[in-house]
Amino acid sequence: MLGAATLEEFLADEKLKRAVSMTVINIGELVKNVTDDTRKEYSQIPWKAIAGMRDIAAHKYQTLRMEDVYHTVYTDFPELKKQLKTIICE
Repeated sequence: MLGAATLEEFLADEKLKRAVSMTVINIGELVKNVTDDTRKEYSQIPWKAIAGMRDIAAHKYQTLRMEDVYHTVYTDFPELKKQLKTIICE
């Protein structure tokens, strides 16, 4: 999603920060629609944390640390993507 943007480039680009934050919000919204049965079956996925990040991005945008958003997108999203692909392919 961020391509090869460094943290510094990300922090300096208001449009990119807003776009990525909206994507975080969208992913969190989608996670909130996952059934309880699916959440229990795939408990290794941090469903609550994903939804919580969405809530912070949506409702407390002023206190949202963009460094945290960057870290989440670069570190956590690739692993989440792998986990979700596994679920879809089962």
